[in-house]
Amino acid sequence: MDIKYSVCPHDCPDTCAWKVELSEGKIVKIMGDPSQPITQGVICEKAKYYAERVYGPDRILYPMKRSGPKGSGQFTRITWEEAFDEIVQTWRKLIEKHGPECILPYSYAGTEGIINKASMDRRFFYRLGSTQLERTICSSAGSAGYQMAYGASKGVNPFETVRARFLLFWGINVLETNLHQAMLANRARRNGAKIVVIDVHRNKTAEWADEFYQILPGSDGALALGLAHVIVKEQLHDSAWIKDHVYGFEKFKEEIKNYPPERVAEITGLTVEQIKTLAHEYAMAQPSFIRIGNGFQHHDNGGMATWAVACLPALTGAWQLKGGGLIKFNSGYFPLNKEEVERPDLLKTFPRVVNMNQLGRVLTELTPPIYSLFVYNSNPAAIAPEQKLVLEGLSREDLFTVVHEQVWTDTARWADLVLPATTHLEHSDLYVSYWHGILQWADPVIPCLGESKPNIEVFKELAQYMGFQDKCFFETTEEIAGNALNTPAFRKQNITLERLKAERFIQVEMEEFPFVTEKLNTKSGQIELFSEKAQSMGLSPVPSYIPLQEGPASKDIKYPLTLISPPHHLILNSTFAQLESIQKKWEGPRLEIHPDDAKLRGIQDGDLVEVYNARGKCKLIAAVRDSVLPGVVVSLGVWWLSYYSQGYGINTLTPGRLADMGNGATFFSNQVEVRADHE
Repeated sequence: MDIKYSVCPHDCPDTCAWKVELSEGKIVKIMGDPSQPITQGVICEKAKYYAERVYGPDRILYPMKRSGPKGSGQFTRITWEEAFDEIVQTWRKLIEKHGPECILPYSYAGTEGIINKASMDRRFFYRLGSTQLERTICSSAGSAGYQMAYGASKGVNPFETVRARFLLFWGINVLETNLHQAMLANRARRNGAKIVVIDVHRNKTAEWADEFYQILPGSDGALALGLAHVIVKEQLHDSAWIKDHVYGFEKFKEEIKNYPPERVAEITGLTVEQIKTLAHEYAMAQPSFIRIGNGFQHHDNGGMATWAVACLPALTGAWQLKGGGLIKFNSGYFPLNKEEVERPDLLKTFPRVVNMNQLGRVLTELTPPIYSLFVYNSNPAAIAPEQKLVLEGLSREDLFTVVHEQVWTDTARWADLVLPATTHLEHSDLYVSYWHGILQWADPVIPCLGESKPNIEVFKELAQYMGFQDKCFFETTEEIAGNALNTPAFRKQNITLERLKAERFIQVEMEEFPFVTEKLNTKSGQIELFSEKAQSMGLSPVPSYIPLQEGPASKDIKYPLTLISPPHHLILNSTFAQLESIQKKWEGPRLEIHPDDAKLRGIQDGDLVEVYNARGKCKLIAAVRDSVLPGVVVSLGVWWLSYYSQGYGINTLTPGRLADMGNGATFFSNQVEVRADHE
């Protein structure tokens, strides 16, 4: 047996270190690396099956050209030279006729490796002058809301959260999406801490918690302001801390007068007593810690709600104690040289920018049209909102679609050309986390399978075929990584690529007391409860509650149920859904519906139901249970289209509207109706 090490590249805050066991050069087992202080030898259930993704029957090993109708999945093997020739010849004709803006790249976080996520690809499409993609499908609304208060994507060092005496997990199913934070929380609980969860769904994390507050979708901001109301009215706030570190308290104080517990109870579905109890417990327990998840930021009001929640530790002065404060993102502790990695200076024109949440509209409505789509590190046919429009766009005969992918995803089946991609176990990369502070490097564990190529190599070769002679298109992975780490902050910490490769992982410096001693990157230099920036955006200058365009407050009689589609513990976005080991543990797409709502519609547990709204329809199996509130339905996970009856998935129903901040997605502000399917 041979042992090698790697890093999980998927869109998860834990960024686990892997210990990989090989026999005769083939991966036979994947485990957590016990020497890495966050991973501690523990990885999620999904990752344990990763060898199936590497060696599975749906792995793409050679360049393939479509030989049947679009979407048929009929392809013929070709060479890389033939593939590059066809891409370049097609693009040159399109550019000559329509200009480079007729070409659109589409990617996101299929890998979180710095080099293969966003380096040579960004350079290429900047140099090409194509239409640019605004990548905001996951976390941009929450990030924008958090930065309204703090001006940076920084928070508590996760290791310090074991000191907290009150841990509040808000809108995050931490057992399934941030496992190692749950492990740290369990250590805190053994030391006497209380774990509290706020969510719309009674999931595994809710069952694990000491207390669970189940609220209506999109009401998070109102609850945060209601808690602030109680804290300030009952003088549980830290006046001395606020005077020295907080800007706009008096104006915020006036705003929260509008959120007495009685009003907030009506909005959230909680009782007045629950709101008061939660406010008291949070304010009185020190250190107190909040982990903000992605859940509620996927609403119309996601940015404002995040800002409101982020204000709570500013009121209580929780930041003054080790382990106190909150975490939304910690990516700000990794000061990478993105300018050198992505080279935005190569863009010499001002091309249009389209939002990735609106791909369906872009492919079917945009003028002048997109005539070529290049997809990598993403599966938009499954994960993008307004799926019916996305598939309609992908079916256009005049759209030349290229997909660089590891396996035969839904999107790959709609392509004209499919290019085989390496997994992270077949290439080198640099990894940071958006939760913990450990910088990591991974070398290949096995050689590239078949004729697969990493993202960086595909775009380097495409650049040569297009005649781009800029020096940056000849750089290696190591050169780009070295430039990424060449910043004053990393030099001060003596962090170099050579050291990182030798040690595999390095703990970067994280502030012992964030937002306490240093001037913040906000206009006032303090934590802002009043923001001129928000005001300039046409938003309330203080956090406020904004009812959803689609949601419980909209009183939409035609589509009276709010559909939430949070992660399933067996898959990550749409990744892993096709693995045989996953399939054996899975019952198929389900719709959790409250017994009262099921009875009203004549639906029994296990019935096939049709979920529908004006955007489309999707068929699921009903799971009648009280894990959801009346008026709310939940379907876990984004499964591949073939796993849904009639081939339309959950994102057929989700809107392409953009959130209040950061142009984020609004997947969860989604009204539907459900009926029994008798076909």
